[in-house]
Amino acid sequence: MLINRSGTMVVAFMSVYCVHQLHFTLEQAGMIMMLFGVGSIVGGFLGGLLTDRIGFYDLQVGALITGGLLFIVLGFQHTFLTVGVGAVVLSLFNESVRPANSSAIAHYSSPENKTRSVSLNRLAINIGWAVGGALGGFLASINYHLLFWVDGATNILAAILLLILMPKAAIVKTMKKRDKTVVKLSPYRDVPYLLFILLGLFFFICFYEFMIIEPAFYKLSWHFSERFIGFLLALNGLLIAFVEMVLIHNLEGKKHKLIYICLGILLGALGFILLNFVPPTATAAIVVVVIITFSEMLSMPFLNSFWISRSNEHNRGQYAALYSMSWSFAQIVAPLIGGIVVARGGFTMLWWLFGAMSLFSAAGFFILFKNNHRDTIATVLP
Repeated sequence: MLINRSGTMVVAFMSVYCVHQLHFTLEQAGMIMMLFGVGSIVGGFLGGLLTDRIGFYDLQVGALITGGLLFIVLGFQHTFLTVGVGAVVLSLFNESVRPANSSAIAHYSSPENKTRSVSLNRLAINIGWAVGGALGGFLASINYHLLFWVDGATNILAAILLLILMPKAAIVKTMKKRDKTVVKLSPYRDVPYLLFILLGLFFFICFYEFMIIEPAFYKLSWHFSERFIGFLLALNGLLIAFVEMVLIHNLEGKKHKLIYICLGILLGALGFILLNFVPPTATAAIVVVVIITFSEMLSMPFLNSFWISRSNEHNRGQYAALYSMSWSFAQIVAPLIGGIVVARGGFTMLWWLFGAMSLFSAAGFFILFKNNHRDTIATVLP
């Protein structure tokens, strides 16, 4: 995952590439980015089904290699139609890896270290994103086409290393030891899990919006320099890299997962609301970023370990798919909501809205906790 994410740069620079290299309009560039989101939703759904049918190993290898080749092919497309089709197909294969990867993490984890396993994977992803962003900016300054080659190559390299370092024979051997009498419940009939996804979606939208609009807010409203805004963005990744694993190691198993999720989302609500009260100073911005980052570190690992605890080897791909699809949907909806709210009521209204949405989400998770103390018991629709 670290190697794969270290090559993640095409999507990050795609809108700039479309406008400055392909001479698309801003509206066309926005459509291309939306098509990436559409492909992600479809890919998450199909990836979950295929994970449960063919296994997480084959799907990861196949999707990584195919996605790598598609990155290279996309670099040769120059019309709005071909780039749009390429964006959908590429994101479909790329996103299908998520449910398979999540299932793999669950397979290799024990009940005692599931959350730490998720946190370790998040650490790899965040470090990879940081490397990919920095490397992508350097390569784009030389030639944008290098982005597609490097992104594709890291996908293929990750697949090759998976084949070499973690041979399939070991997976098959451990899978045979699993209990085959477990009932195959569908996540679409698991009522608490569906409520969990709905409540999580509210938080995901808020979180995505903050990541997307934070630089613009600090530039337009608080008039910070690009250099300081870059420092604030880096601060989030640095805190995750140095603090999250230690934090989760000390928290896992001491309280119910939903309690930590509630606390994390409440911290997020505090961070959003504070933006309407604190003065526009560097210190205030750092405090808000730290609060939002701790919100992420508290909630995200336990959100993942919660859905893992409700699934089993036979349906884990579909559980992972639904969780992944909620993230993809939030990625599409968040910019739309943010643009409309800022245009109508400014950033002040935006932060009030996301503070309220976060409070609603936290309250819902607490009610879910009170009515569902045991992760392993699923309420199933008739």
